[in-house]
Amino acid sequence: MAKYQTIEAAVRSEFGKGSARRARVAGQIPAVIYGADVETNLHVTVDHRTFAGLVRNEGVNAVVELDIEGQKQLTMIKHIDQNVLTFNIDHLDLLAIKRGEKVEVDVPVIVEGESAPGTMAVQDADTIKVEADVLSIPEEFKVSIEGLELGAQITAADVALDADTTLIEDPETLIVNIVLPAVEAEETDENAEEAAE
Repeated sequence: MAKYQTIEAAVRSEFGKGSARRARVAGQIPAVIYGADVETNLHVTVDHRTFAGLVRNEGVNAVVELDIEGQKQLTMIKHIDQNVLTFNIDHLDLLAIKRGEKVEVDVPVIVEGESAPGTMAVQDADTIKVEADVLSIPEEFKVSIEGLELGAQITAADVALDADTTLIEDPETLIVNIVLPAVEAEETDENAEEAAE
């Protein structure tokens, strides 16, 4: 997945809540770029519609090249502040990166399949932390629970990773646990109480 989008960014000279609000009203997202290769944090704005589309298509670990008034800077999304009411992006933290660099990221884990009849799967962790090449960050990992019996567990160590991706997460981290459905467990308790009476 060595592809990334280039979008235009403008340097921000005004700071504070008032200027951030004005930027958002104008359809811009205030953002800060930081990292080892950036001497001082860069404050920029990007087009809201363009960036929201990028996040929708590429996910929260997206790599994006910013064209900051003619200067190109490769960045990766580190944090997104979303408005709790409108879900619009209010602010971005972007990490300055270089091609060939390795980064630590949280990648979503998607559970597929059906566990054995009479059981249900509980997903304990939605993401796992891995180290990957900045231009080959996996979008997601898939784990199959097809036919797994009661008591079966999938841990971070069980997740299949690409050759150039390293697990940073504790290998013992529980991802999926196969359990009895809660409703049945409650009914069993009620039946036991009735039998006791």
